[in-house]
Amino acid sequence: MDTTKLAIFKGKKIRRVIHNNEWWFSIIDIIEALTESNRPRKYWNDIKRKLTDEGYNEVSDNIGQLKMIATDGKLRETDAANTKTIFRIIQSIPSPKAEPFKRWLAKVGYERVQEIEDPELATKRTRMLYKLKGYSDDWIEKRMRGIAIREELTDEWKNRGAQEQKDYEILTSEISKATFGVTPSDYKNLKGLKRENLRDHMDDFELIFTMLGERSTTEIHRTENSKGIKKLKSDTQAGGTIAGNARKQLEKRLGRSIVNPNNYLDKGQDNSKLLK
Repeated sequence: MDTTKLAIFKGKKIRRVIHNNEWWFSIIDIIEALTESNRPRKYWNDIKRKLTDEGYNEVSDNIGQLKMIATDGKLRETDAANTKTIFRIIQSIPSPKAEPFKRWLAKVGYERVQEIEDPELATKRTRMLYKLKGYSDDWIEKRMRGIAIREELTDEWKNRGAQEQKDYEILTSEISKATFGVTPSDYKNLKGLKRENLRDHMDDFELIFTMLGERSTTEIHRTENSKGIKKLKSDTQAGGTIAGNARKQLEKRLGRSIVNPNNYLDKGQDNSKLLK
């Protein structure tokens, strides 16, 4: 499963990431959700200063700079903290939403403990979330399979010399360019996406060719026992090209492009056409 996810509190998006086997939450997002301040960063800086002045230095010690998806769609470092530290920060925020937020935070934090003990729960929750958003069962099956294939690939990258995030972004971009002719960021622009997950707005064919490119790359890594970022990059180009050639053959036969600006769950969009 992806280690970065969005959680929702009363319609407000809270970014979170798995760090040291527990959820760490974006402090800025929490400040904005509780205060509705149009300057959450300044509000947070004021709270940090207040906590330090009151002698709560352990709060600052327990805050980490972790990478999360920013408004421009890129991974950027932001102040984050685990559930225990967030509880302490919330105590310094005068808001009628504080108590409901504490209950919400306790629930989503506990879900991670459950998922560690029983990984199948994470899969079940993900399926349910997609179902609630209106995705079809067929689409969900492909999306879940794609997540598993992606995990296999990133595990290979980690074991074969890639550094997390920076190298992953480069390698992912190479597969996408070879498969679809565009980078993930360009693809998101084509679909008019910002913070949304690109793959959550792909139709069947887009998901299938994404899986083909990534699964082909994984098998090439294993077959050739690839090591180092230079070789991994070459493999990703080869794996993506396999998927790209298949895509082009299908496009030629269908007389239309597989790469399209449609968002899977666009309001008013006839999704059945995307599934044919």
